[in-house]
Amino acid sequence: MEKEKCDLIHPNGVKEKKLNVIDGYTIKYHANGKTIWSKGKMIEDQPDGYWEWYRPDGTIKRSGYFDMGEPVDEWVTYDSKGIKHKTTNRNKE
Repeated sequence: MEKEKCDLIHPNGVKEKKLNVIDGYTIKYHANGKTIWSKGKMIEDQPDGYWEWYRPDGTIKRSGYFDMGEPVDEWVTYDSKGIKHKTTNRNKE
């Protein structure tokens, strides 16, 4: 299992979120450094595959799929209790 901790400073001077890379999944944390903000896989510095975002209290906020950085397929937004609220199809027609 690969695990990496980073404390990066963005070129604009803003501190980036704490992150770990575990078994190929990039996990970013909220400012408190304890609760997960997002998780998913990165390929060539681009989000790829299924990703999830969470609120500071740990409930899921949004989920969706990327194809090398481009949002595709079904994206779901969840209400404050983590219940499915809205679904959007991101496929180009």
